[in-house]
Amino acid sequence: MKMIFLLFMCLVLTLVQGCCLPLMNCEDDDFSQESRYDPVYLNRVDFEKSVLLKNTVAIGISGKIYVKDHLLFINEVNKGFHIYDNSDPKNPKPIKFLEAPGSTDLAVRNNMIYINQATDLIAVDYNAATNAINLTKRIPNTFPELVSPDGFYANNVPENNIVIDWKLKR
Repeated sequence: MKMIFLLFMCLVLTLVQGCCLPLMNCEDDDFSQESRYDPVYLNRVDFEKSVLLKNTVAIGISGKIYVKDHLLFINEVNKGFHIYDNSDPKNPKPIKFLEAPGSTDLAVRNNMIYINQATDLIAVDYNAATNAINLTKRIPNTFPELVSPDGFYANNVPENNIVIDWKLKR
């Protein structure tokens, strides 16, 4: 009986210590309660006008890659998508950059491009022949707010603003 009580107390002590440890003020960065990144905001009005087709730019921080027919889409994390002509996979040619601040992923169905742009889901019609886009639909607040690279949400987001990126604090 004493052995069961002793094991039970050890278990309780371990659980209490595990719960209290994150609440302690530790100097170690692993237990920091604040992000090492600052959120980058864009007000809702500008955010909804921010999807643009631009000239090609160099790839900086690439994310997911999507292939549709002869087109190759390479995500520039939280910035948009590089569009390449992939007719010759050994020599893909840059076509345009689809700017969509806060974007991290896309899908294509029936030639419609669906993009998660920060918190919104947008549908973009891309005409490869004319290199033109048409934003056909926006569903606001479909996705949760973008999280910092170290796993934190932004505090005190100004009203009608969207977190579109995170920058390392100096």
